[in-house]
Amino acid sequence: MTAWDKKESVGSTTGAGAPAPSDRNTLTVGSDGPILLHDVHFLEQMAHFNREKVPERQPHAKGAGAFGVLSVTEDVSAYTKASLFQKGASTDMLARFSTVAGEMGSPDTWRDVRGFSLKFYTDEGNYDLVGNNTPVFFVRDPMKFPHFIRSQKRLPDSGLRDNNMQWDFWTNNPESAHQVTYLMGERGLPRTWRQMNGYGSHTYMWINAAGEKFWVKYHFHTNQGMAFYNNAEASAVAGSDADIHRRDLFEAIARGEHPSWTLSVQVMPYAEAKGYRFNPFDLTKVWPHADYPLIRVGTMTLNRNPENFFAQIEQAAFSPGNTVPGIGLSPDKMLLGRAFAYNDAQRNRIGTNFHQLPVNQPKVPVNSYMFDGQMAYQHSGSAPVYATNSGGRPWADETGPVAEGWEVDGEMVRSAYSLHAEDDDFSQPGTMVREVWNDAQRDQFVDQVAGSLLGGVREPVLSRAFAYWKSVDAATGQRIEDKVRSGNAPEPAEGMGEGG
Repeated sequence: MTAWDKKESVGSTTGAGAPAPSDRNTLTVGSDGPILLHDVHFLEQMAHFNREKVPERQPHAKGAGAFGVLSVTEDVSAYTKASLFQKGASTDMLARFSTVAGEMGSPDTWRDVRGFSLKFYTDEGNYDLVGNNTPVFFVRDPMKFPHFIRSQKRLPDSGLRDNNMQWDFWTNNPESAHQVTYLMGERGLPRTWRQMNGYGSHTYMWINAAGEKFWVKYHFHTNQGMAFYNNAEASAVAGSDADIHRRDLFEAIARGEHPSWTLSVQVMPYAEAKGYRFNPFDLTKVWPHADYPLIRVGTMTLNRNPENFFAQIEQAAFSPGNTVPGIGLSPDKMLLGRAFAYNDAQRNRIGTNFHQLPVNQPKVPVNSYMFDGQMAYQHSGSAPVYATNSGGRPWADETGPVAEGWEVDGEMVRSAYSLHAEDDDFSQPGTMVREVWNDAQRDQFVDQVAGSLLGGVREPVLSRAFAYWKSVDAATGQRIEDKVRSGNAPEPAEGMGEGG
């Protein structure tokens, strides 16, 4: 009998066997408030998930990257005092691109979201911007994150990837529709990392020198022009060169073709968030550019390959919790969960002192009250190891309201976000299908989704999938159902939605 095969069991439990409070919602102050440290079930879920596979990343295992520089050409000091975003600033940086679901040896050309992680070595400490090549994500509450990733991985019995498992999760979580629309559309298969956009995805806070607060979203638009594989090309390339994205980036930089991206931001005045028509902190939503136009900041250029892949790329550690003065987090629940989970994952994957590795070290002096642990090679000699102390070692003692804080009021609850005036799960992906794409892109999308559904998706998941896409767009959903029912859909590309 398996551990869960108990007929009297109702719902899930904690690792200690007590009834679990929720596997869908974290504990927050009010529906829109911050996650609480005493949400023991969430912390237990994330800490265990971070240690679920060793030693490769879980997820984002397959990837590569390069070093470069962020050059700020515009004046955005009205919005942030962060030194790296001041006009004329030039900041050394590291970028790592990756797939989400594939393992270390998986092909680069599986249909999948691409990670777009950036580390800026600023004169105020390291700032990490952990995003993707899409501006949205599949879920909006981090309690669902381990469940989502497992649904895209492999079956527990056969060890095989499974379309039915993927679609079962997606159709049971309609908030995924926006990201799945991106994934199944043209942008789900970039031709190279150099030819895809990047996004911070989450909403962050910027604070200017006067203490004024703004909400911000980051956009990195490729200057190489966007380009994509179709399914047939991607399948052929997967069989001939599984590392084509890694190879392309390294060889382009080696021959002096340094890829660059234009950094722009959307800025929302602090007070407008509460009444905005969409929840501006919901990771499954975008801010329409008509509401908040792009403001140019500068250019990111990658100009130096790693000298040692393992030391400088595989051991690179990123966390959205690494911020600097002038930049803060937001009430985005996924962002708050990742601020804990990402560094915790690195403690498991690389070791307690991963931040001491050269690729992760800031260029400014460190005076940390974190000591010893595995593989400690930086130390503070005989200086006091506690605060407060009388030995002359400084400590932090900021009190009162924090610069990057926000108001919160409400009872502690497990709840979905409170809905704004135009919040729903299907309107934004429907707009993409009807208004952003052309006929050829819609045709390609219908073929891709129908082919994926024919790849082993069973009832009742299949019927839910048809309803899911009809909710996005009735005509497109009906075309998908007709293709599947007739059995005329083409083979989809390998990756998410096809064998995983």
